[in-house]
Amino acid sequence: MKYTQLGRTGLKVSRLVLGTMNFGPQTDEADSHAIMDAALDAGINYFDTANVYGWGENKGRTEEIIGNWFAKGGERRDKVVLATKVYGNMAADGDAWPNHDKLSAVNIRRAVDASLKRLQTDYIDVYQFHHVDRRTPFEEIWQAIDVLVQQGKILYVGSSNFPGYKIAQANEIAARRGGTIGLVSEQCLYNLAERRAEMEVIPAAQEYGLGVIPWSPLHGGLLGGVIKKEVEGGRRASGRAADALANTAIRAQIQSYEDLLDKHGVEPGEAALAWLLTRPGVTGPIVGPRTAGQLDSALRAVELELTDDLLTGLDEIFPGPGPSPEAFAW
Repeated sequence: MKYTQLGRTGLKVSRLVLGTMNFGPQTDEADSHAIMDAALDAGINYFDTANVYGWGENKGRTEEIIGNWFAKGGERRDKVVLATKVYGNMAADGDAWPNHDKLSAVNIRRAVDASLKRLQTDYIDVYQFHHVDRRTPFEEIWQAIDVLVQQGKILYVGSSNFPGYKIAQANEIAARRGGTIGLVSEQCLYNLAERRAEMEVIPAAQEYGLGVIPWSPLHGGLLGGVIKKEVEGGRRASGRAADALANTAIRAQIQSYEDLLDKHGVEPGEAALAWLLTRPGVTGPIVGPRTAGQLDSALRAVELELTDDLLTGLDEIFPGPGPSPEAFAW
């Protein structure tokens, strides 16, 4: 495994991030524990989750599965850089009770204690805001965070799904307060098929020293060889990938992508991950394996070297917006 610093911090993290969203809803506890053991054995030390994972009446279940894994001992907790998130409505039956979601100081305090209990740990390495809260000022948010840092409950703070201007706003207010480290990472939707983050989010993250953690690196399976699987194995696409392939132009684009990688003898899913590892500002993509086999495929991407010819071909099929602000200024 290869490692890098998380943004401007001294924290060393693996170039792949283990996403746990499937733990509970699609992968049972025993298999989830086996995947986490395999990830740790392979050198992945950055694990990502969220308080809402488990979904519906099972919100919080994913954190509980991770907590039970930590409780097995074997230095599991000490070896893991643990990231979880706050923002979502944790009510199982729909509407949240007032102050039981978003980023008020009241909810942040309540949510972090609940996550610590489910995770069976006394601290969270990277506590992430799952979404922007348009009604809570950052002065209040940072005051709440400062208390948690002083209490030793959290060490670093990250964002997720933030636009570039909110990254700037959050860190400028943190700097004015003094003594607050501010955001050190941003999780955003970023992959070959979805490169809008290059317009504002990634430039802002680089300017303020945030590590970029792309989520959905295979774009819902669309970049994982979906057409090849459909033809060879009769596995029809589902969800976001199926919706995308219904568009003839997108289907032709994905076919060109798979043909290019077949020509170079590279697996599509591994190439999509390896491409992200070449992008400026990217710490590491989140991989969310449902099985041990999917984890093995993701691990191969870390060692995969993409040739200049292949990188050029990928840019031709999936052209990015270009440098900011030129991409939208002229």
